[in-house]
Amino acid sequence: MAVKVLIVEDNPVARSFLCRVVRESFSDPIAIVETADLESARRQIELTGGSDGLHGTDPFKLILVDLELPDGNGMELLSALTQYPATKIVTTLYSDDDHLFPALQCGADGYLLKEDRFEVLVEELQKIVRGQPPLSPAIARRLLMHFRPSNPGDGAAPAPGLSSSASSAARPVAIGPAPEHERLTPRETEVLTYLSKGFTIKEIASLMGIKWFTVNDHIKSIYRKLNVSSRAEAAVLATKHGLV
Repeated sequence: MAVKVLIVEDNPVARSFLCRVVRESFSDPIAIVETADLESARRQIELTGGSDGLHGTDPFKLILVDLELPDGNGMELLSALTQYPATKIVTTLYSDDDHLFPALQCGADGYLLKEDRFEVLVEELQKIVRGQPPLSPAIARRLLMHFRPSNPGDGAAPAPGLSSSASSAARPVAIGPAPEHERLTPRETEVLTYLSKGFTIKEIASLMGIKWFTVNDHIKSIYRKLNVSSRAEAAVLATKHGLV
């Protein structure tokens, strides 16, 4: 079965360019649905299960969203899709903090600049199957600058667009055991075991005989159940509580 991809982009030239990038990025068969505005995107998402992806068939596995659309801002769509089982990536020309941080807060899993070269965008999208966030190089540098520990007493403020509580999320926090009703399934435990051993998403998919996007779904469920946000946190918690 082909991997379903939704591209939300009003500029036809940019939309065609992104279609080529997506097709070049993955070895799996790809089925791309193109929309030029939020209303059309919402209709397509309703057909695949609505905002949580639970009541339809064959949901999208990858969604590329432009921020400036004829009928609104792409962040509106991201905010409505926080529970939707897809990797959601902003594709835009804006690299400033006022667009970057709010988009990440709205649930974007990656942030790509359409002005980057074709080869760069393909490489960044391919990071999905390696379990890495797809970020344009300029965006990755900006994030590193904002979250790099500051010198004591320098009075550095949180990154623009982030509250002090969101900024503090970058610091290690104590993690408790998963609630009883959030126990991992046997399949999720197997994925977590491989994650803890350092395997990439693509390697885990090969070892388990499943698709990379299925592994990605398991990882998202693991993070949600364990209340963690990274592979390192998941591995530490798994070892501490004997989950693997």
